[in-house]
Amino acid sequence: MVKLRLKRHGRKQRMTYRIVAINARSRREGKVIRELGFYNPRRDETQLNILAITAFCKSGAKLTKTVHDFLERAKLPE
Repeated sequence: MVKLRLKRHGRKQRMTYRIVAINARSRREGKVIRELGFYNPRRDETQLNILAITAFCKSGAKLTKTVHDFLERAKLPE
């Protein structure tokens, strides 16, 4: 099963997150299928590849709660 979730990136106390499509059984820093955007909590900026995200959702990918909240903030239609 494929999940859309956050992958931690960056150094200690300066982390950013990448929104990725990854196998649900993989660890957080495991091999990704595709990168779909990023989130920078220090600047509160988010960039999303909406077309790729909707394609993964239509093919049956599950969203984590955090990624789901990002999509709601971006007002992405279900």
